Amino acid sequence: MKMLNMALNGLFIVLVLSFGTTVAFGPIPRITWEQREVRLTHFQEPGISNYSTLLLNKIKDTLYIGAREVIFAVNSLNIAEKQHEVYWKVTEDKKAKCSEKGKSKQTECLNYIRVLQLLNDTVLYVCGTNAFQPTCDHLLLKTFELVGKNEDGKGRCPFDPAQSYTSIMVDGELYSGTSYNFLGSEPIISRNSPQSPLRTEYAIPWLNEPSFVFADVIRKNPNSTDGEDDKIYFFFTEVSVEYEFFGKLMIPRIARVCKGDQGGLRTLQKKWTSFLKARLICSIPENNFIFNVINDVFILKSPDLKEPVFYAVFTPQLNNVGLSAVCAYNMSLVEEVFSRGKYMQSATVEQSHTKWVRYSGEIPKPRPGACINNEARAANYSSSLNLPDKTLQFVKDHPLMDDSVFPITNRPRLIKRDVNYTQIVVDRIQALDKTVYDVMFISTDTGALHKAVSSENGMHIIEETQLFQDFEPVQTLLLSSKKGKRYIYAGSNSGVVQSPVAFCEKHSTCVDCVLARDPYCAWNPRKASCVAIFKEHGSNSSLIQKMNGDASSCTASSPIPFPPTGTSFLSCVGTGSPSSTSTQFDVGSGTESPAVTLLPPFLSDQSQHVNAHGIFHLICRATGPSDVHVIWEKNGQKIDVCVSVQTHVLPDGKVYLFSWVKDTLRESSEYCCSFLSKTGNKASKAWITVDRQEATHQESWTRELNNWKSVINEHDQMMQNWKKAWVGGSLGHLCSFALK
Repeated sequence: MKMLNMALNGLFIVLVLSFGTTVAFGPIPRITWEQREVRLTHFQEPGISNYSTLLLNKIKDTLYIGAREVIFAVNSLNIAEKQHEVYWKVTEDKKAKCSEKGKSKQTECLNYIRVLQLLNDTVLYVCGTNAFQPTCDHLLLKTFELVGKNEDGKGRCPFDPAQSYTSIMVDGELYSGTSYNFLGSEPIISRNSPQSPLRTEYAIPWLNEPSFVFADVIRKNPNSTDGEDDKIYFFFTEVSVEYEFFGKLMIPRIARVCKGDQGGLRTLQKKWTSFLKARLICSIPENNFIFNVINDVFILKSPDLKEPVFYAVFTPQLNNVGLSAVCAYNMSLVEEVFSRGKYMQSATVEQSHTKWVRYSGEIPKPRPGACINNEARAANYSSSLNLPDKTLQFVKDHPLMDDSVFPITNRPRLIKRDVNYTQIVVDRIQALDKTVYDVMFISTDTGALHKAVSSENGMHIIEETQLFQDFEPVQTLLLSSKKGKRYIYAGSNSGVVQSPVAFCEKHSTCVDCVLARDPYCAWNPRKASCVAIFKEHGSNSSLIQKMNGDASSCTASSPIPFPPTGTSFLSCVGTGSPSSTSTQFDVGSGTESPAVTLLPPFLSDQSQHVNAHGIFHLICRATGPSDVHVIWEKNGQKIDVCVSVQTHVLPDGKVYLFSWVKDTLRESSEYCCSFLSKTGNKASKAWITVDRQEATHQESWTRELNNWKSVINEHDQMMQNWKKAWVGGSLGHLCSFALK
């Protein structure tokens, strides 16, 4: 049954990979900067942890940091300069009560700052977990003191510091996605408003175990004539109600509410009348491969864009292979789904649990879930309080859309294996050729930051920067795109790091600067240095920048660039087997010619012992005729995806090649580096010995795979029984299990 097969492909993504589905490895960072190699600024205080909430005040050049039991204000141009701090600690009485409920007095029963929002120019609205009694207060920016309001934070801030949450302040009112109770079993999307507080229904069709990641407001178009409303969007992953299997299938969602929503008069009193949600699709269509967990979102609202575009980071639900994707979406398509799409309804299927199917009946007017606009006002519906009960009851029972939101070009912008992306921000910059580029900064669960840009040859990861020395996950990411003051801020458990958007000065020559293909960087011949174009004053006509990597504009007298101090490329283990085609050449035979000359350090001198999964480097250098090229082999098989090569023409017409590999191993292996040309070859070998101290990752992964195979066999039988009941059911023709 095709529909069932497609659904299973979406559920068992890791198994799909294991049984032969091919997934692209994705681009490899051209350069990897270690933390000590680049200009990073750090902020951390002794004894303080969980720097997970960041808020940027661009006008005052101040970064506010919410950590465990303390709020900081630092200079956003140099976060090492602390301006203010205020401690917000839990009383011993609250700690004791929290501990009596089974929580850790040393960790969970403290106050984790989770909400930092500008209420106005002089006040910050702040909330903390407060020993599982969430509390909110006002922080005066002038004196940096808490007022002491101690407002009930229930529904605005999570109880548990480990619970998901998101919030956004819109015109003095806080919109939040979090949990409403101690156990975390009552999810809620709410508006904290003295005049009109609203919340979601406590019902599985509205929210089913969501994990909130992001919220933002999209303002109405001032040039629009339909009298539309501002809209607040929430992004989260939740347990599916429309697809049911033996386990919980996660679905990424986008939900929308209208700022002018006042709730219903009788039906949906003090509840959203405009709440609708839809599936977000991020997949590899040709493989039926679905990324079904959303980790973060960034909405790009640049003035030169016709409409907002949002970028989202996804991973598969069963992410044993460390696979991540970034998809981009037009906001107009989201609105198309909410304003014209089909709804879903629950339907009882014989011998099965309740399912959700497409609703094909009559839709009440005004359209359920729509914002109040000129058309509604013309029909005497000036507020949601005026809406008829029929419309309100419909949206209460049908909050889920059947139509899905598909990404631009129907496929991911970026797919990357052996990495778990956690956060994303996107900057927009015009290169010297007047082309505008969206530059993605994506953090990982090992404390790294990838900078990626789309070029005519596909997606290009310009560089990887190690932000945190202990390889800890990046919990939050923030972008300052202020003119001349562009920075990235990253928060983790141990501190905050400030990074410039580009390390142009690290490219020491014209060729290296151009080959970086970084839209922020260009070569300045007058200064003989690589510069950030947004910091240059005056005419940029003399600057050299080619986003296609064509370095022919660099003068012949430019010095030969030695490879940058950063090591290129991520580890290749786990990315699949090397090419099955072995390179044929005669190592050490009499056919070798002095036309190719190996240069130290020779590979034969680089044999070494490494720990399983320990990172090591191998380097090869040579000079030779113009046709010389390098080939790497591992255990006699050609390596295609892990090789970095820099080639430069020497004044005498010969070519200088520098090549290196950064890798990790599970088993001892032989590496061979060969420089080939028509006039002869030169090669060198190294043996890398893996010291086995424990079972390898491959062995443990194989055991896990065998366990999954056992589960699959049991599940197959269940699905066959379900299939018989389903095909014979009266509603079978209405249901589609394929993610659309």
